[in-house]
Amino acid sequence: MTAGPQLPALVPFGKDCQGEVRGLGVSVITFKVVPKSEAGLLVLENTFHAKGGPARHLHHAQDEWFYAIESDFVLEIGPTRYELHPGDSIVAPKGIPHVWAHTGRGRGRILVAFVPAGKMEAFFREVTKANAMPPQDPQLWRDHGMELVGPPLTVDAP
Repeated sequence: MTAGPQLPALVPFGKDCQGEVRGLGVSVITFKVVPKSEAGLLVLENTFHAKGGPARHLHHAQDEWFYAIESDFVLEIGPTRYELHPGDSIVAPKGIPHVWAHTGRGRGRILVAFVPAGKMEAFFREVTKANAMPPQDPQLWRDHGMELVGPPLTVDAP
């Protein structure tokens, strides 16, 4: 008997497709789509309970797509600064330095997708072990196909 095509699996609101919890200090990420290979798509939802975000970095192989669901975010892609409000989206192309942060009041939610996924799933599995924003360790970023190129954005405290 041969296996047929894999049917889609529903990922309920607030849940991770693998039933795991991953903390980044100021936020929690849930995997919504996990790739079968590094060539696939990785989609995660990042839910913030405080302001902040990752350090300025670039991806050698991935385009990174952002979609604001709840609250406000600021992104800098190359030299240009963008404000994202619920419903807004933008792509940070591979090879272009970018940095972003939750800047709104209260809870913030943003979808982030990586195409192709590359080593991003492994990166998030590694950095969430400490329940803190990814450390500014250049080798860690390099090992996952990225370059660390600057600090996180400075955001006002609540």
